[in-house]
Amino acid sequence: MKKILRTWFGLVVFLFFSVYGIGCSKRVVDSAIRIGYFPNINHAQVLIGMEDGTFAAYMGQKVEVKTTLFNAGPSVIEAVFSGDIDIAYIGPSPAINGYVRSGGAALKVIAGVASGGSLFVVRPDSGIKKAADLSGKRIATPQLGNTQDIALRGYIRNYGLKPKEKGGTVDVLPLRNPDILNLFMRKQIDGAWVPEPWGTRLIKQADGEIFLDERTLWAGGRFSSTIMIVETNFLKKHPEMVKRWLAAHVKITRWINQHPKKAKRIVCRQIKDISGISLPKEIIDDAFSRLEATYDPVVSSLFFYAEMAYKEGFLGNQRTDLSGLIDLRLLNEVLDRRSLPLISEQ
Repeated sequence: MKKILRTWFGLVVFLFFSVYGIGCSKRVVDSAIRIGYFPNINHAQVLIGMEDGTFAAYMGQKVEVKTTLFNAGPSVIEAVFSGDIDIAYIGPSPAINGYVRSGGAALKVIAGVASGGSLFVVRPDSGIKKAADLSGKRIATPQLGNTQDIALRGYIRNYGLKPKEKGGTVDVLPLRNPDILNLFMRKQIDGAWVPEPWGTRLIKQADGEIFLDERTLWAGGRFSSTIMIVETNFLKKHPEMVKRWLAAHVKITRWINQHPKKAKRIVCRQIKDISGISLPKEIIDDAFSRLEATYDPVVSSLFFYAEMAYKEGFLGNQRTDLSGLIDLRLLNEVLDRRSLPLISEQ
């Protein structure tokens, strides 16, 4: 009888602890934050922060961090539109396009991620030595309307050239980065305007040469190549969650700049784990040398990208008011708390 009573008592205690979570290791999650990003070196902060647990630590045990990998900016924007992504790491042009398409309602730019890291690489035997030589050539970009595509179109416009589809003489070919590398090796394209590490891969693996480092086109060599956006409703409903994410982002960004060798090793490992691609150390080193991890979105470059995109017909027939695109209030609260210089929205 005593044995039966002890058994029943043990069962009651077990059920009590299981129901109320006392002494139980099971995590109680109240909410989630959904993050979109690419497995690229210019998304280094999220690659590092997810591996070392920084984001999870800042968000706390009651917030689950859910991540989704993407290959292109437009698909990220569609996920933001559908309410499937709360925060995303993305290039300026798709973000601006998404803002304009939604009439300014869908998203806000809340921080920078990377500056630089974009090259125009040509084949040595292409005959391209100056801008005028681009006439009659086949030049690839990663995607129609993406950040490098807009940069190329703006560049040739400045020299009086136009893409073939607009009656010009430059054959602009939007292609996937792996396809660009393959066609470059087979001499089926003359050049490509691409992000890192693909620019360095064209140089190291396909004997390309740098025609233009995009940094040379911008004041101080700084321009926004990757930014952080947030879905507007999520920002309104969960400002503290967004602020905690930004705090982790700032911490990781500063760590990357203070420990570049360790950062490169983690990023390289993460890219291999995610994509199966193992990049040689020399490619990672060269690619990182042209890239700056930063939480500054370099706002002036965003508006310049928007102007180029408008001129190329990607933002409709009328200029859109972009005054509500940038919201750095929470970022600046984080910076102020750390006694770091604030970032201007101008």
